[in-house]
Amino acid sequence: MLYSVHCFDKPDHLQVRMDNRPAHVEYLKSFGEKLHAAGPTLDSGGNMNGSLVILDLETIEEAQSFAAGDPYAKAGLFESVTIQPWKKVLP
Repeated sequence: MLYSVHCFDKPDHLQVRMDNRPAHVEYLKSFGEKLHAAGPTLDSGGNMNGSLVILDLETIEEAQSFAAGDPYAKAGLFESVTIQPWKKVLP
């Protein structure tokens, strides 16, 4: 099943994001074909303020484990994380 993992950064934590970005990208790559899409969300000024990841996983618990294992999460970047089943309708 596809899951969306939507992470919202804490205010004024851009440096935490930048410092941990290489480890975060490697973590995403480690999910191989399970990773369907990933990228930062942006505020109205074009500044990164969160992350959106779409993964093909068996259970929501796996999605929760993914979110908890993200180097960004371990660094305390996120104010909140929302995980939901997601259905792809269009390419």
